[in-house]
Amino acid sequence: MHDEAAPVPAEAPRGASPAGPRRRAVDLRPDEALRLLSGVPLGRIVFTEQALPAVRPVNHVVDGGDVVIRTAEGAALARRAREAGTRGVVVAYEADEIDAVARLGWSVVVTGYCRLVTDPEEAARYAEVLRPWTDQHREQVVRIRPDLVTGVRLIAAD
Repeated sequence: MHDEAAPVPAEAPRGASPAGPRRRAVDLRPDEALRLLSGVPLGRIVFTEQALPAVRPVNHVVDGGDVVIRTAEGAALARRAREAGTRGVVVAYEADEIDAVARLGWSVVVTGYCRLVTDPEEAARYAEVLRPWTDQHREQVVRIRPDLVTGVRLIAAD
């Protein structure tokens, strides 16, 4: 007969108290989710590259309910969107604003088809408002037209 080791409890996240205030998740309406998304400058684009999920942090604007980002001309996302043509390529876009200490905030996911912005005037307008955060060239503008907008807000439970 041998002694079995007692399970070791998982370490609580920094700033978290196991006995702290309770929280609950509340689903967001699509219009509220897009409003929150438009209030933050950075998110993550999720697409398929070589049959595997790829995730890239990018800055964005929300324009008329669409999410617009810039990417490099030769980047995988631009290449996939070009290959897909007018039908577009399925992507997800996620952004959030979470207070890690209070464990409150929100997260939004937009799922839809991503297409290249080919109109030169429209692309130039987006280039003015979407300044890359790095020194890398981001010549290509892409638009995500949402088919599904979901979100959740983490709030203190009463």
